[in-house]
Amino acid sequence: MTYRTNIALLLVSLLTGDLLAGCATVPETGRSQLLLVSPAEESQLGLTEFEKLKKSVPVSKDPAANAQLQRVGQRIAAVAPLRNARWEFVLFDKPDVPNAFCLPGGKVGVYSGILPITKDDAGLATVIGHEVAHAVARHGAERMSEGLLVQLGGQLLEQATLGRSEASRVALQQAYGIGSTIGVALPHSRGQELEADHLGVLYMARAGYEPREALAFWKRFAEYKNKHGGGKQVEFLSTHPLDDQRIRQIEGLIPQAEMEFRKP
Repeated sequence: MTYRTNIALLLVSLLTGDLLAGCATVPETGRSQLLLVSPAEESQLGLTEFEKLKKSVPVSKDPAANAQLQRVGQRIAAVAPLRNARWEFVLFDKPDVPNAFCLPGGKVGVYSGILPITKDDAGLATVIGHEVAHAVARHGAERMSEGLLVQLGGQLLEQATLGRSEASRVALQQAYGIGSTIGVALPHSRGQELEADHLGVLYMARAGYEPREALAFWKRFAEYKNKHGGGKQVEFLSTHPLDDQRIRQIEGLIPQAEMEFRKP
């Protein structure tokens, strides 16, 4: 058996073993996912990165905005099924950045630039619910696992093309990179965003925020992007779904979310 065959068999063995060990299901949506990163590893990465951010990005000293973030964040945290979370909500002073994030482990960062768009508690609950949903669904670990698979596929391709010319091997690797990005990574990213929208609207409803306010926020956000040159998207090249698509999905989820909102 040749060296090339041995390497290929070893990679396939490792890959299939991890595939069998890493199957999981996303809460609420029931979607199957592949996770090759343990919750402890993922959480530690999140904690480490959040500490770096707090040292490198200025933290807002606005008392009213900080109080709002803590108030809304704790209500969302109370209903989010994130095991072993060490919740922390930090408002970063970046008025030109309309964004937010939640790192594994329950570390939530909100940039002050999103507050003029959220406008009120319900709008902020929409954003935090969406970001916390990424952590609950372990989307970060899923993306890391996807990267490992792509890396393994590239190594298999490299071994399988050792007998070809250098130009041919380069062309095949480039085609593999483009194909894995456009055909796998980007559609997966858009799917994760829609899944976070789905879970997020349920979390905000369970936390006592009117879920229809999620529609109002996403419409304001779409309008903001249109005014600032970010409204036009080529869907298959984008990490995020089209605004119309996510708004339509949330409209379809409103009846379910309203039932959660009205529960005693």
